[in-house]
Amino acid sequence: MEEQKKQDDSKRNAPLGSGKRRLVILGGGESGVGAAILGKKEGYAVFVSDNGKIKNKYIEVLEHDGISWEDNGHSENRILDADLVVKSPGIPDRVPLVLKLVERGIPVISEIEFAARYTNALLVGITGSNGKTTTTMLAHHILKEGGLNVGMAGNIGDSFALMVAENDYSHYVLELSSFQLDGIIDFKPNIAIITNITPDHLDRYGYKFDNYIASKFRIAKNQTKDDFLIYDADDEVIVDWLQKHPVNSKLIPFSLNRAFREGAYLKDNKIQITLDNNTMEMETETLALEGKHNIKNTMAAAAAARLVQIRKQTIRECVQHFQGAPHRLEKVLKIHHVQYVNDSKATNVNSTYYALESVKTPTVWIVGGVDKGNDYRPLMPLVREKVKAIICLGVDNNKIVDAFQNVVDIVVETYSMEEAVKVAYKVAERGDTVLLSPACASFDLFKNYEDRGDQFKNAIKNL
Repeated sequence: MEEQKKQDDSKRNAPLGSGKRRLVILGGGESGVGAAILGKKEGYAVFVSDNGKIKNKYIEVLEHDGISWEDNGHSENRILDADLVVKSPGIPDRVPLVLKLVERGIPVISEIEFAARYTNALLVGITGSNGKTTTTMLAHHILKEGGLNVGMAGNIGDSFALMVAENDYSHYVLELSSFQLDGIIDFKPNIAIITNITPDHLDRYGYKFDNYIASKFRIAKNQTKDDFLIYDADDEVIVDWLQKHPVNSKLIPFSLNRAFREGAYLKDNKIQITLDNNTMEMETETLALEGKHNIKNTMAAAAAARLVQIRKQTIRECVQHFQGAPHRLEKVLKIHHVQYVNDSKATNVNSTYYALESVKTPTVWIVGGVDKGNDYRPLMPLVREKVKAIICLGVDNNKIVDAFQNVVDIVVETYSMEEAVKVAYKVAERGDTVLLSPACASFDLFKNYEDRGDQFKNAIKNL
């Protein structure tokens, strides 16, 4: 142990290097360690600094690659000596250390921006408040089945930087959060998709919705007339923003309500995708993913696939057999003719709206967690129509109770997943659905939404 500590101390105190450009990575998680590996490969003297504890699995990688690191605090003098800083998306722009870097004229960028500088691959970038994970996974699945050498990264799986460092993909499908887009300068996807925009993460954006919208639209900020922006033409927020802030890219709209000469739309229960006067059709009843929102996700992914010349038949086969994202409307088990559905990834009201909309049977709804300033009013019509019981799951359930106690007869407060599932089991009747769709973040009782979903699945299996 003593010998290991000496080695660790020597790594932490190693000089950044002479004659090399100095790269500092703020944050020692997935994206930070990926950027560190790419930085070393590209000849930088790399230093990783994390204000919290770096996980052992990442320390092992840094040690193996001979990369200098520190955790549980920042050595400000070393960081302010950087030529370039790559910042974890979880660190807000307004923290004092980041403001000092900007004051000194030291570029602070995202791992997405950094990685994009070292690949000539064709990039499909996908953002949105909801649906981006499913759309990313589906687009990647179609491109891969279509024979392309394609990687999937960003806000899903391995970091983009790690993939660029270790692979030679000709195409990438990237899930991009607003936090990742905040740190771009020159990054541009050849094909951008905005699935939808609804209020989320407003605490990060000064509680101004326009700031959040502008962040999402950064995905198209560097696009040219040779690039494409695929977007939801039913989303008034997106349409209004585009009218006031035109982009250079070619617009490819998709809609459930309107037809287009160029774009994707619904006609007679068939998806029609028309690009360059070439149309393909898909029956909605053959789609593996259920719900109106998933028709839109399918439109977006399929349109992107057509833009990179994937065959129509390949696309049709892929959307018929695709398995959706874990923790997103995931059917877990049917017990005594009651279907249990895990939608733990629904961390905002809009996402839960889609979930409730897609369920066709009387619903026992498990909801709650860390409220991000939620307005539950948009859910009222669906709750009145479908929800027979509400099971609150959170440290503080007052806002949910106040919102729905006069709408639903049964409202129960619980403080553990095991308790919530047991109550649901007692309340649910033959033909019902028990839906975990929290509309809230998970950090009051769980590590993350995956942990919340896993505990839900385990509790069901233990009934």
